[in-house]
Amino acid sequence: MTHEPHPAPTTRRSALRLASMAAVLATGLAPFTGAWAQTAPYPNKPVRIIVGFAAGTGPDIVARLLAQKLSEGWGNLGVIVDNKPGAGGLIAASEAARATPDGYTLMLGETGQLSIAPSSYNKLPYDPQKDFAAVSQVVTADFALLVNPQKVPARNVKDFVAWTQQQKGLFLATFGAGTPGHFGAFMFGEAVKLKPEPVHYKSTADALGGLFGGDVQGVFASVGLAAPNVKAGKLIALGTTGGTRSNALPDVPTMKEQGYSGLEFNSWFGIVAPSKTPPDILARLQADVIKAVQSADGKAKLEDAGFRATGTTREEFARVIAADAVTWGKAVAATGFKAD
Repeated sequence: MTHEPHPAPTTRRSALRLASMAAVLATGLAPFTGAWAQTAPYPNKPVRIIVGFAAGTGPDIVARLLAQKLSEGWGNLGVIVDNKPGAGGLIAASEAARATPDGYTLMLGETGQLSIAPSSYNKLPYDPQKDFAAVSQVVTADFALLVNPQKVPARNVKDFVAWTQQQKGLFLATFGAGTPGHFGAFMFGEAVKLKPEPVHYKSTADALGGLFGGDVQGVFASVGLAAPNVKAGKLIALGTTGGTRSNALPDVPTMKEQGYSGLEFNSWFGIVAPSKTPPDILARLQADVIKAVQSADGKAKLEDAGFRATGTTREEFARVIAADAVTWGKAVAATGFKAD
């Protein structure tokens, strides 16, 4: 009678050892796989940059140029510019401050939102110092005093002042109450011993419409916005507010050159993130924004658009925000202006 042989004792022991090893490997690999999924390099999905102004405005132009460069550096992952215009940028800032602090929602902040608003509002829906972490200043923007050549005969600041003295008042458009252009108009009045009446518009397009229609006599607009209109002959730039002439408008003298040394001011745009964003993500963002802004083609495109490319560290940008809050705060206090 034939019997099937029993498995050898050594075979049983081998099977047991293999099963034990498989169990150990399974338990060892599980946490490793999970850790790998959680530490995928940032960014690994599209990043959104909120902009508090409409398409075609200075902040929007800067955001789109930066988004393009960041996307290239991130393997064309996708950087979305999300325009949230209204209330001088406060709607956008409020949303950005409440966003999940994971690095996937950023804001291109500007002087008005981060340095002027705390002084011009009694109740601000966000705290620039507590709700945001500075990442990097991207550009600074000089202003140009624009007039409509069909309505205003002056071609320099001195002649403009003389002409306005013969009018019933000096009406200057702004792109919103509490914006740098608003207080720039006030500083202009102080320098030329006139009292301009600011006329606040909801958007850039509305303000320029007022200028073309003759409802206002001038506007302080960023050089980036001014340059295309000036080059097309639609508007005249009487002077710029930078320390030196703008590369975008090299034939336009500064206010300082024309004898108004106190009229040197600008604004800036820079990336901020919700305040609780992890430090390693903030460090990565800082490095990548600086690389994008200071790259040869990135810098050229920003400066061709009328801006001065910077690209600062987080610490440098935070100091600018704080220092300008003091500077602009004095201008706000001098006007007695309150937006609310």
